[in-house]
Amino acid sequence: MKFIVAVIKPFKLDDVREALLALGVAGLTVTEVKGFGRQKGQTEIYRGAEYSTNMVPKLKLEIAIPADLAARAVEAIQQAAHTGAIGDGKIFVFDMAGVVRIRTGETNETAL
Repeated sequence: MKFIVAVIKPFKLDDVREALLALGVAGLTVTEVKGFGRQKGQTEIYRGAEYSTNMVPKLKLEIAIPADLAARAVEAIQQAAHTGAIGDGKIFVFDMAGVVRIRTGETNETAL
């Protein structure tokens, strides 16, 4: 099993979700986050005054997935979230030791 964490631009969520559903991904968790990478924040105009923010709003997706789907899921996220502009995000893939479905007690891949 694999655990995928992807940080993407907020407006790309629907595209990524649809791409993952097409692969048969059963679910994902989405969290609103802020951070910065190479873009080092952004400059915005608010009420006519320009100001700089050092954190950029992003979405963090967390997906637990069978190992055989992981490579295709990463590719689907990459293609769906790509804009070609700086700040498109990152995808992290971790080995997952186990999972338990609280309601039924199912474990590992049957719990996904």
